[in-house]
Amino acid sequence: MQLKAGDRLKSAVCQTQVMVIAAPAGDVELCCGGAPLLSLDAEAQGGAPDPGHSGGTLIGKRYVSADGNLELLCTRPGEGSLSVGAAPLAVKEAKALPSSD
Repeated sequence: MQLKAGDRLKSAVCQTQVMVIAAPAGDVELCCGGAPLLSLDAEAQGGAPDPGHSGGTLIGKRYVSADGNLELLCTRPGEGSLSVGAAPLAVKEAKALPSSD
């Protein structure tokens, strides 16, 4: 699927919803719970997340790919975990601020 910043997507197998913050050029196989993500207006398939992809998502957290060219913001939490194909997305850590001593 082609992604662009601002796209809103939802999981087909859980309650997870995300917004695209940064996207690579070209097609991306973006999944949640082992099933492809859908546009918000698409009808969900139902079912349950794959046990291997059921780590869950947290609201307000940003998820990034290993190479850093894909970033998603979770707008609704769910039971499935986000991935690009089989590669899981990691929670983006906050940058440490310099001390104010």
